[in-house]
Amino acid sequence: MTCAIDIGNSTIGFAFLKEGRLERVCKIENELASELVRVKLANFLESAADRYSLKRVVICSVVPEVLKKLSARIVKAWGLRPVVVGRDVKIPIKNRYQSPRQVGKDRLLCAFAARELYGAPAVVIDLGTAITFDGVSPAGDYLGGAIIPGLRLSAEALFEKTALLPRVHIAEPRKVIGATTEESIQSGLFHGYGSLCDGMVVRLGEEMKCRPKVVMTGGNALVMRRFMKHAVMAVDEDLIFKGMSLLVA
Repeated sequence: MTCAIDIGNSTIGFAFLKEGRLERVCKIENELASELVRVKLANFLESAADRYSLKRVVICSVVPEVLKKLSARIVKAWGLRPVVVGRDVKIPIKNRYQSPRQVGKDRLLCAFAARELYGAPAVVIDLGTAITFDGVSPAGDYLGGAIIPGLRLSAEALFEKTALLPRVHIAEPRKVIGATTEESIQSGLFHGYGSLCDGMVVRLGEEMKCRPKVVMTGGNALVMRRFMKHAVMAVDEDLIFKGMSLLVA
């Protein structure tokens, strides 16, 4: 049994894989400075050790400090030294970024997984704390892409940087024309970001000079898919875990 761990800016995702198949996925808050989260993590690691016969741990992280702390806890709880993506195992995709080291390992790993599972050319849309768009060329190379704030970041920015706009619950709007301030913000978030995704897919395809397959992932992928008009080949919320599984297979 392999445990694949995705350390993101907002959450830490754990997936348990057996012979490449995902058996369980769960997430906790990425707040290891919080006593409540530390206790929750300790309980989780203990229960996982009891439940699974773990042979290997692989981690993809975009938060170096959390990677360091979590790795130490895993060694102590499970007696396993994690394999870290980008440090201990390389992602086998040609990286055409101007400064390759600047690319987040999560972006590169999802591009690799999309290519292997769904083919190239492709555009990968990852809807997390930030929303990223990444292009995979017809030859299967990683090209780069675009980054924008995610839904929650945008909603929080409106609340924090304006005098009168309220903090809103992230919920799907019933219609495009909001009849209240809350409905208007929700419409802007979902219909606005849906249209943005459609437009970015078109523009990326034009620049790539092809019609790429569209693969969506991340916590908001299933919801946002409903607000897009462009054809989406796959919505795969576990794409990053599948990428890690491919790396260590």
